[in-house]
Amino acid sequence: MDDADKKLETRSFLLLVVVLAPVLAVAIVGGYGFLVWFSQMFFGPPGV
Repeated sequence: MDDADKKLETRSFLLLVVVLAPVLAVAIVGGYGFLVWFSQMFFGPPGV
């Protein structure tokens, strides 16, 4: 593995950790929240 490969690997890792992981986490949590909110429009809030 030469120097160019290590630089590419480091950039790829930083892209995944700094950009992709937080975006994916926000999308999953936001999607779940939207799903719960949308389902409550049809089935009502819990306990009712």
